Amino acid sequence: MVATETAGTADQPGESGRAGRPSHPVLRARRLTRHFKVGGTFGRRTLHAVDDVDLVIGEREIVALVGESGSGKSTVARLLALLYPVTAGDIEFRGQPVASLRSRRRKLDYRRRVQMVFQDPFSSLSPVYPISHGLLRALILHRPELSRTARREEAERLLELVGLTPAREMLQKYPYELSGGQRQRVGFAAALACRPEVILADEPVSMLDVSIRIGLLNLMAELRERAGVSFLYITHDLASARYVADRMMVMYAGHVVESGPSEEVLTAPRHPYTQLLLAAAPDPWAPLGEAAEGDYGEPPKVVDPGEGCRFRPRCPLAVSACENITPRLTELGPGHSAACHVAADPALR
Repeated sequence: MVATETAGTADQPGESGRAGRPSHPVLRARRLTRHFKVGGTFGRRTLHAVDDVDLVIGEREIVALVGESGSGKSTVARLLALLYPVTAGDIEFRGQPVASLRSRRRKLDYRRRVQMVFQDPFSSLSPVYPISHGLLRALILHRPELSRTARREEAERLLELVGLTPAREMLQKYPYELSGGQRQRVGFAAALACRPEVILADEPVSMLDVSIRIGLLNLMAELRERAGVSFLYITHDLASARYVADRMMVMYAGHVVESGPSEEVLTAPRHPYTQLLLAAAPDPWAPLGEAAEGDYGEPPKVVDPGEGCRFRPRCPLAVSACENITPRLTELGPGHSAACHVAADPALR
């Protein structure tokens, strides 16, 4: 079960009035699907990593994609970043189908505008170069109009933007001289060097100490306001998603099972999986020795799955319809949807 950690109790950046559907989508995916072939020559099977995912990210919006390890969250990010080819479905950027981007120049422009920050700050930077190396390479590749002096000045500005000062000294440092939090801030600076409109942040705080995670979450909120960047924030930590995200999407076994405004999803969850995630969160007010009620099962290995709800083996509310009918996302309130037969029709309980 997913563990959660307290992100803080300050005013939440996610509570910004952006809880409804975005009026100006920047990045959209429709029925996004990715399958992988597994097994040997005579026993080829199909792993359904992502199935029929619909996703919209609006202007200056932070959308959290949450779920257990193996649920398909990172695969979604890699599909949006064009690191994996899609098996089926469509991706649109500013209303234009990404599949229509045939030339290298147009694909490079898309990758400039949709950047990715990876989970591991210790392996995403080359240990043999100072951090100026990666920043300047990004500026040379994506902003060739800048002179050598202008590139240096821009690199210093980016480091100051992400809170790494004095910037001139930081440029000369090697990754081993930086803390994990500082390295991850360098990752954000490298992404910002391309002047992106969307940043896909794949669990950017999961490998950092709890004490410094709040700084990175606040940085994302600040960049949304100061640089006009939208975020897809991938995490297994419900507390941090609630703190920073406007909307939340919950994934399980390759499917989105619930989506809606972050506060509403976590205070009034409609899908049994979301309810179990919340039940697994430690309660600081619970009596000593009292364990949280929860589920200790594991997500299924979705190799050649049949029809039916993939959460059924772990679901306390499963009914007969769950065995052979795959539930679809159904709107249960303004902007709040769940893929659950029982949630859509409480009479089935």
